[in-house]
Amino acid sequence: MLYASLHAVLEEMGRSYEVIFVDDGSSDGTFEVVKQLHEQNPAVKGYSFSRNFGHQTALFAGLSKSNGEVVISMDGDMQHPPDMIPVLLEKYEEGYDIVNTKRIDAKSTGLFKKLTSRWYYKMLNALSDVPIEPAAADFRLMNRKSVEALNSLPETHRFTRGLVGWIGFKQAIIPYQAAPRHAGSSKYTFFKMLRFGLDGIVSFSVKPLRIAFYTGVMVSIAALLYAIYAIMQHILGSTVEGWTSILVSVLFIGGVTLLSLGVIGEYIARIFNEVRRRPMYFFKDQTNDD
Repeated sequence: MLYASLHAVLEEMGRSYEVIFVDDGSSDGTFEVVKQLHEQNPAVKGYSFSRNFGHQTALFAGLSKSNGEVVISMDGDMQHPPDMIPVLLEKYEEGYDIVNTKRIDAKSTGLFKKLTSRWYYKMLNALSDVPIEPAAADFRLMNRKSVEALNSLPETHRFTRGLVGWIGFKQAIIPYQAAPRHAGSSKYTFFKMLRFGLDGIVSFSVKPLRIAFYTGVMVSIAALLYAIYAIMQHILGSTVEGWTSILVSVLFIGGVTLLSLGVIGEYIARIFNEVRRRPMYFFKDQTNDD
């Protein structure tokens, strides 16, 4: 259904084009369909990962394999409507290097997802040094210059929405109505979304480290004041044996310590993954002439 919609829109526009499908390690025969489409239309190209490497990696692979002067990235679940392509091109022709999109949720979108998305972007923009549009999508148009700039960034953990904002260039944003998912169900579990959100925060901000530092300073000052108070009470002979205050203090300080270590650990993990310099992905199959 996606290819049929794309083909209809692109043929009507009368421009030369290529369509690149990246199969992120699916096991349902999707890539065989891509091969058949390639036989029917050589402008269709396909690449299949050796395993599931993730949405952001698949997006990077598709951009890396693109050749056009204008590149449009979109998901394959029909929630990014192909009939928006002419609208993106119209905006591009006004002189923009990048045309981003902002999702307007369908009525069927759950309240939990709407609220968590809103809170996440508020927190992300509060922590990040790069402003990121709430409800921004990876459905966007980029010219060749901006694509090459984005592809030149060497990060292994890629948060594309933040990277696109970071590279600069003249950008615009237009809204689109998110359509219902055509088939299947989202593979983005709660924990995958949590990991994706954490990537966005850690990739574009060192503020969590500073927050951990300042929290440690405040806890240390509070602990020092409490120690002075305890010593004075001991000197005055008015100490009372008890475990409540000690237990609360130990739990509080221990919790802050573990939280701070967790924040530091996330940054160290990113450093570890980057210095290994492993390839981001491997292809197990691709269309014949590539």
